[in-house]
Amino acid sequence: MDSYANFAGKDRKILPSFSIVSNARGLGVALTSMLEAQRERWPLWLPVMLGVGIGVYFALCIEPPLWSGWVGAAVFAGIAWRAAARGRTLAFLGAVAVTTLAVGFALAGARTWWLAAPVLDREIGPVTVTGQVARVEPTERGRRVTLERLTIPRLSPDRVPRAVRVALYGTEPDVRPGDWLEVRAELSPPPPPAMPGAFDFQRQSYFQGLGGVGFAYGAPTVVGGAPDAGADSLAFAWERGRTAISERILRHEAGETGAVTAALMMGERGAIPEDVLEAMRASGLAHLLAISGLHVGLVAGIVFFAVRALGALVPPLALRFPVKKAAAVAAIAGAFAYALAAGATVPTQRAFLMAALVLTAVVADRQAISMRLVAWAAVAILVVSPESLLGASFQMSFAAVVALVAVYEALRARGWLAARGDGWGARLARYVLGVALTTAVAGVATGVFAAHHFNSVALYGLAANMVAVPVTALWIMPWAVLAYALMPLGVEGVALAPMGWGVDVVLATARAVSSWPGAVGMVAAFPAWGLSLVAFGGVWAALWRGGLRAWGAPMAALGLASAWTVTPPDVLVHDGGRLAAVRGADGRYVFSTLQSGRFERDVWLRRAGQGGAGERWALDAGRDGVRCDALGCVWRGAGRAVAFATALEALDEDCSTADVVVAGEAMAKDVQGCAAPLFIGADDLRRWGTHALWFGPGGGVRVETVAQDRGLRPWVAGRSR
Repeated sequence: MDSYANFAGKDRKILPSFSIVSNARGLGVALTSMLEAQRERWPLWLPVMLGVGIGVYFALCIEPPLWSGWVGAAVFAGIAWRAAARGRTLAFLGAVAVTTLAVGFALAGARTWWLAAPVLDREIGPVTVTGQVARVEPTERGRRVTLERLTIPRLSPDRVPRAVRVALYGTEPDVRPGDWLEVRAELSPPPPPAMPGAFDFQRQSYFQGLGGVGFAYGAPTVVGGAPDAGADSLAFAWERGRTAISERILRHEAGETGAVTAALMMGERGAIPEDVLEAMRASGLAHLLAISGLHVGLVAGIVFFAVRALGALVPPLALRFPVKKAAAVAAIAGAFAYALAAGATVPTQRAFLMAALVLTAVVADRQAISMRLVAWAAVAILVVSPESLLGASFQMSFAAVVALVAVYEALRARGWLAARGDGWGARLARYVLGVALTTAVAGVATGVFAAHHFNSVALYGLAANMVAVPVTALWIMPWAVLAYALMPLGVEGVALAPMGWGVDVVLATARAVSSWPGAVGMVAAFPAWGLSLVAFGGVWAALWRGGLRAWGAPMAALGLASAWTVTPPDVLVHDGGRLAAVRGADGRYVFSTLQSGRFERDVWLRRAGQGGAGERWALDAGRDGVRCDALGCVWRGAGRAVAFATALEALDEDCSTADVVVAGEAMAKDVQGCAAPLFIGADDLRRWGTHALWFGPGGGVRVETVAQDRGLRPWVAGRSR
């Protein structure tokens, strides 16, 4: 006892460190044991870590060296090998995770390098553009063509984009994919984000191969036809076939019904009227217009059950051949044909891959739907097109699929999905409950992503989907498959007419639900790191089993709490100073003009969680704090004065009295020597893009610009300036 007392008294400083070490070792042993118990779930984290690496790559403000990711992957792969050899589970898993992250980082860099192509750095035109038509898309006002193999007289060959997209209006010749077209057009770079943090159409265009967009003056001229032989002729023939099918659909079904029918069958949404799109969004039915897992899965399922039923009607065939497996192969072929008909976009490719994996599992006598199949589908997509991770389509579709598989895995484990000898009434009730559960789970899983990307939530989406999803699954898509089958005979109208009836039911449902009071809840933008935490927390809860999954809840909660860390800008300035917005005392934006910048106004309002078309600020200081005269306007709010000068004569007074001076495009050049604490000239706006300003309580001002937010990346037009 004495010796212990002496030890405790003289050397008690050793005890805390000993306790920390022992506790750390105990925690490591416990964590290792928990992970070892879930060894079969480890592969499910491969797409997650790939996605983390891809996300890190796109979050950078500078382009990293192409070799950096591969070197990192090689180093940590070696560490993982050594950890495995020594039996260190935690070290092994950590090294594998970082290796996978580095591979995702490297794949994103390689994809960016591979797709590098010239992008317009300024507006040009009117200019005569000659190119080959790669795609024709219907729109409300005409058609839109994508031109490749371009000749643009004002540009040297090394500065000509790989492709441009031109809107055609008015009277047009019969333009088909593969034709050579000459058109007088105004071209510009793909537009940058409307404000810092907003959707980056320029980045999306880079990965689509678009180096410019524009519109035509007058009718184009067809100067050559499609090639008759070669690999290109097959691609153009397929695109011409798609265009012809779309036109046949629109001949049979006119108006909004035909436009929606074409969207469901061919993936062409450009002709859908804006009011229809708005009603579909407000009712939570917009997902029905995008060719996704629902549509591809329905086509595959219809083909599968039709072939299986026909095989069962022939007893010798059913007894001697595996009809179920043959039906699965036929369903894969049908889903593949539908994906091609719908344009084979990235979301459609993802949906086909998922359906093909499920049906391949049927052929191989494996479980048809499992989290492992979802994981491998995600791996394949991220390897082929890493940029798809940033899209709302990828995020929402995989969020829905992962959540649904996780929920149904849990229900299956409890025996709630076991087959029962129920009557038709009980089966109908189970179907209705299944639709309700599926809609609710998918709605919750995708709601945060919809709020982040679209700044709105359809509050009555469950009610709308309870009607529209069964109509789509049981009526619309079966008729669509029959219409495809009848097209070679020229009698597709027999199926398109009843399909149109179902489309009308969906549209009526969308309009009815969207008209309910409070149908749409507006949500202010929250940071990308918050969305990432929500996603990681959700994936954590879905992939692990047992007590580990509970750790996902606080991660997701912290991500949701990020919404309270964001305050909309007090002032926004865009387009050479011609469009500006200020936030009034009630928190709502008012604008300098409603005559231009409609798209930018809509983005600013949505990201602030505000709806409507916006209002022009009052021209006196009574309501909005703005006072205007012939030389410009001055806004006083948040304890600051911001001057929007439109004439040089106003600058002397504005520079001496205002905290911020914005010089409009009418100024010949940026004024030197302005005494205002912050001066924003037209050249600054052209170079840096939209400026967002926040005024702090201590007198400071924080400025963010689009260019600073994006950094120097290959998809940023004019980044070398």
